[in-house]
Amino acid sequence: MIEITCNDRLGKKVRVKCNPDDTIGDLKKLIAAQTGTRYDKIVLKKWYTIYKDPIKLSDYEIHDGMNLELYYQ
Repeated sequence: MIEITCNDRLGKKVRVKCNPDDTIGDLKKLIAAQTGTRYDKIVLKKWYTIYKDPIKLSDYEIHDGMNLELYYQ
């Protein structure tokens, strides 16, 4: 179980617990449940890398305590 922090830089900071073998789409659904936004409107980035839904967190080397940028489309 890992904990990921997502910050939208508009005052909303979300901490989510998930497994390393979850996909980015699963992570977006967990974030959507906490923020109240639809999961298909969420974009996760780290610098200029946009994370795609079907890829696993471990494939992107996302580990415990990592911070991701949260954007809305």
